[in-house]
Amino acid sequence: MLYNLLYNLKDSLFVFNIVKYITFRAAMAALTTFFLSIFLGRYIINHLKKFKIQENIRKEGFLKLYDIQRYKQGTPTMGGLLIVISVVLSTLIWADIFNRYIILTLFTFIALAILGFVDDYVKLKKGSFKGLSIFTKSSVQLIIGLTVGVLLFFDKSVSANIYFPFFKNLVINLGILYIPFVIFVICGSSNAVNFTDGLDGLAVGCTIMTALAFSILCYIAGHAGFSNYLLVPFIPYAGELTVFCAALVGACMGFLWFNCFPAGIFMGDVGSQAIGGAIGIVALLIKKEILLVIVGGVFVIEAMSVIIQIISFRFWKKRVFKMAPLHHHFQMLGIPESKIIVRFWIFSAILAIFTLITLKIR
Repeated sequence: MLYNLLYNLKDSLFVFNIVKYITFRAAMAALTTFFLSIFLGRYIINHLKKFKIQENIRKEGFLKLYDIQRYKQGTPTMGGLLIVISVVLSTLIWADIFNRYIILTLFTFIALAILGFVDDYVKLKKGSFKGLSIFTKSSVQLIIGLTVGVLLFFDKSVSANIYFPFFKNLVINLGILYIPFVIFVICGSSNAVNFTDGLDGLAVGCTIMTALAFSILCYIAGHAGFSNYLLVPFIPYAGELTVFCAALVGACMGFLWFNCFPAGIFMGDVGSQAIGGAIGIVALLIKKEILLVIVGGVFVIEAMSVIIQIISFRFWKKRVFKMAPLHHHFQMLGIPESKIIVRFWIFSAILAIFTLITLKIR
């Protein structure tokens, strides 16, 4: 919005020419969301406490975990609203609001945030850790994913090609199968971040690494010179997504100020669902769906641990992990929570660096 306004004034006042640079606007978006989060954080925490919007720690069947985490009972939740509000405002201010990629990303981000908000609200109304049923939540995710998939498939500027890292010419055109592929990516990434959000600052810290890597990937994808040099698909106007990813980085850093161990506020589904969906749609738009598995490796591993645990117990009545997702397995091994969190952050940072290295490995 500010970009669309100020850039039109560049002929009258040369200084406004600076807003045409994506790097400048991305930096400003990150700073805006960070300070918005810091400024609004205490206000939101106090109001969440006032209205008793607090976390309910699961006890039945999980007594050992409850004993470890009982101090978290009553911590304000639904703090993901802070991230969502900051990112949306900052993106509207610093990004080109008429850019189709920005519009589609914000749609996915907000739609999944609303789903997460409803899920959190149902938990509060029930006074339980259980929110919407799996069927209801999955159905809404499916509808959102289907909507995005159809829009992308019939958008002539978006190809149904899947590009593989490490290979110059390995490309697969999915055709009509691109729609279910989009659904899988958006739903999968949304749930993966949701599973990871179980320890203080774990999900949001890993999101910072992932979003930072994607901000660089978006800039490269939207820059003809860099994309041609690195032999990656050039996506015209996709560079604008750099602003969104930078805004997400800043918002998560601001939220981490309050969410770091021991957390003064929890993200809730309103944050984790939105963040996961946003990461998924960005990966789709810049044709980095396969790299998403690497850069978001922590989220993938956390989700896979849940799937493996369910399959193993259902078919063989055995548990592979002491508890799933994986971070709870390490808790059951007696590793301090703060140490688990920092080690996962380190692993996420390494994966982000490796993802950027793959751009030169062909």
